[in-house]
Amino acid sequence: MKKHYVIGDVHGEYQTLLALIEKLPKDAKLIFVGDLIDRGKESKEVIAFVKEHKHQVVLGNHENMMLEYGYKFLENLQRDGSFYRNNMWLYNGGIETLISYGLLEKNQDGFYSPINNKEKISEFKSDLEWIKKLPLYIKLDTPHSSGKEVVISHSNILKAWDTRNDRNEKERFKRSAIWSREVEYLLDLSPDYEGEVFNIYGHTPQSFKPKITKNYANIDTGCCYTEYDKYGRLSAYCIESGEVVVQKNVRITE
Repeated sequence: MKKHYVIGDVHGEYQTLLALIEKLPKDAKLIFVGDLIDRGKESKEVIAFVKEHKHQVVLGNHENMMLEYGYKFLENLQRDGSFYRNNMWLYNGGIETLISYGLLEKNQDGFYSPINNKEKISEFKSDLEWIKKLPLYIKLDTPHSSGKEVVISHSNILKAWDTRNDRNEKERFKRSAIWSREVEYLLDLSPDYEGEVFNIYGHTPQSFKPKITKNYANIDTGCCYTEYDKYGRLSAYCIESGEVVVQKNVRITE
């Protein structure tokens, strides 16, 4: 039987992703917790890989920012060729993503210039449309090794899980699914809490290895943060066995 491996926040580190996959079974079914893009240099390549192989992936906060600001970037580019850097996405890795699409280049003076190229704009728009369709969570038929149903999301979704079908809570639920930090969740967690589902997510980097409890697994190990010894790793978590596979960022030299 094929095993499911959930992969943490890749953040444009395509070569590290390929190195991690080499360690997994050849027939493994891969699922991604979002934040495929930003900060690393190969966001376009990561999205192309996930799309080509039809891997499942949920919406991350960085994909959400790319949707919000990516269209604005294109509007300015096609209207008058202007480039405004003062938005959250660009300050959090969006610049590297635009460079990977060939829509931005860094000048010798350290400033950036947009590139108005129809083919590259078309590729970028196509990926924006693909991102629009990403779900906030994936609920699997395959049970966790604990026997619980598995829910995969970008951030810890357990606090908001009961509100997922409430129309009045739609925006709050979305924010919980892609933005909530683990520390916010743990402050309200009772020691005897027993969740209805087992939640696998990323978003909040963990030191050295994923954090696994009886109710959830945080598998973000800060792949893009190569400047810190405790981060700079990409991790995968096997749903059926609980196995954890960790790959150090290939840009880190020993």
